[in-house]
Amino acid sequence: MPNLDRSTLRERALVALRAAITTGQYRPGDHLGEVEIASRMSVSRGTVREALRHLQQEGLVVAGARGMLRVRALSPREVRELFQVREALEGLAVAQVIASPDRGAAVSALREALQRLEKAFESPGDLAAQMEADLAFHLRLCELSENSMLVTTWRHLEGPTRVVVMSAAGEQRELTMSAAHHAPIVDAIERADTEAALAILHAHMSSAMARLQGPTTDGAEDAEDVDAAGR
Repeated sequence: MPNLDRSTLRERALVALRAAITTGQYRPGDHLGEVEIASRMSVSRGTVREALRHLQQEGLVVAGARGMLRVRALSPREVRELFQVREALEGLAVAQVIASPDRGAAVSALREALQRLEKAFESPGDLAAQMEADLAFHLRLCELSENSMLVTTWRHLEGPTRVVVMSAAGEQRELTMSAAHHAPIVDAIERADTEAALAILHAHMSSAMARLQGPTTDGAEDAEDVDAAGR
């Protein structure tokens, strides 16, 4: 991470730390030490502390044993819940876009987002570009609903989504984010086929959830929860 000047230390420290987490520089479960981060950024521990507190509110950082802060590692259950909520939000967006008199313009905007997603995959291994294009498509879908509360809620899920994607194996990430998984949604919206669009979105989210949440069963998760509560 680059050194920061004195003018906007608090904001820039927050931006730099958030980027370090969401791009995988810090992995889920990694300890976030104030002293080490402050030294690397050439800022005070207080500035780092404020940034970390903000990231806790965003759900990217959690307090572990003895109050030590770590990058949040989502359990399989949390990953499942994340994609269930995203499906509900984006399903509402789909329905509102289809019902809109500006559906044609919305479809054009979504096809432009699809083109950017396809272009991102022309550079194999460029995960950052692929993830940005994937999230941009889903955000654009929500924005086109013209429902500001929906967009605000979706944005709160963006950080955890990035952490989950960065934690997955490369092949699983690429299969989840490819344009081929998104184009049928746009096709159904263009046909004004709400039922088909929602079914395709459900299949897309279910596939992403299965690929990214890992093999842990509910029983194992419950055991982990009990164990954590006892520590």
